[in-house]
Parts: sequence; structure tokens; C-alpha cells
Amino acid sequence: MRDLFADDESLPQQWQETLCPGAMILRGYAADMAEQIFREIGCLTDVSPFRHLVTPGGHTMSVSMTSCGALGWMSDELGYRYTPVDPLTGRPWPAMPVFFRLLAENAAATAGYTGFCPDACLVNRYTPGSGLSLHQDKNERDMSQPIVSVSLGMTATFLFGGTQRDAPRRRFPLVQGDVMVWGGQARLNFHGVMPLKETLPPWPLQEMVRYNLTFRRVMPPGVK
Repeated sequence: MRDLFADDESLPQQWQETLCPGAMILRGYAADMAEQIFREIGCLTDVSPFRHLVTPGGHTMSVSMTSCGALGWMSDELGYRYTPVDPLTGRPWPAMPVFFRLLAENAAATAGYTGFCPDACLVNRYTPGSGLSLHQDKNERDMSQPIVSVSLGMTATFLFGGTQRDAPRRRFPLVQGDVMVWGGQARLNFHGVMPLKETLPPWPLQEMVRYNLTFRRVMPPGVK
């Protein structure tokens, strides 16, 4: 397992794929952490299960999700927002595992974003046919910190565009262990995931599924 406490988390240049100024894919960064991440996801979903959220327009999302950390992301007829309590259980969201936080902080630092301190982690579960339409992550109050996104399970095709919805977009395959980091001038770039195709899942998964951990800093430090 990668030593998350090492002083130097840099990767060889060939494993760092720059998408545009401010955005980078760290290829294979979390590959040797997959088993531990899957165990943590199992523990989290025992407390706050996966669910299919509904958009403000009444559309049921094809991707199921849950959250951990001080805040969790929600969507319903009232809009998109973060809440400290899981409305499904009536209890606070599960605490973010220290292992998750360190993974996100070290990946951000490797991509050039030091001092990242996530207070929310969205856990998404994709099955064949599910995807995410182009969108911006803009419900956070602290836009100075990046987004860190960890891919696990089946391969997905990631769409990454510009700050306008109709800007040209590029496609990037994301395989198990890839970590994408974007911030700075790319923080509000539109992005999405094409519908997942049926492929053999990587070890140790026994089912066709993709998991994604998305780490964010919602509230500025010191603000509650």
C-alpha cells in the first residue's frame, strides 16, 4: 500500500496527465488502496445506504449515492444542497475515515494543491447504463479548494469541458485507482460521466459496478 504519510507523494511525470491548467489525472495513484477503500465503503453504507436522489426537476438519478464527512450532498424538489444530517436515517452522516481524508489531501498536494482539507465525500455507485450529465460543482461555499475524485471498479469515460456548457469537451478513460484533481481556474469546468458500459470488473470486485469518491471542501475553514 502507498505510504500516505510519506514526505514525497510525487508520481513519475508519465503518470501525471494534465487535462488543462488546474486539472490533472494521477494515473494509478490509488490502485494499491482499492481493497481498503472497498472495505470502508461497506462500513459507510451499513450506516447510510446508497440511494437514488431526485433532481429539483423530478428526474431520478441513475447513479446511486451516499456521503460521509461533516456534510453530505442532497438533491430533491427543494434543490441541491449540503446537509449535516442524512435525511434517510435522521442521523449525522458517517464520519469521514481518516484513510479517506489522507488519500484526498495527499493526492491534492501531488497535483499542486497544498492545504486541501475536505469536509464532505460523496460516494457514487454506477452500474451499466448509469452516468452523469454535464454539470458544475458549485454548491460549495469555498471555491478556493479543489475537487479530488477517486475512481474504482469498472472503467468509465469522463467528460471534461470548459466553464461554459457548450465549450468543447474531451473524453478520458478512468480506470481503477485513477485520481482526478481539478481546481483553480478549472474549478468550475463542466464535467460528466458517459453511461457505463458492461466490462469485466477489476479484482477484487465480483460485480459490474463502478465506485467514485468525490472529496470537496464545502465550508471555508472556521465557518460552521
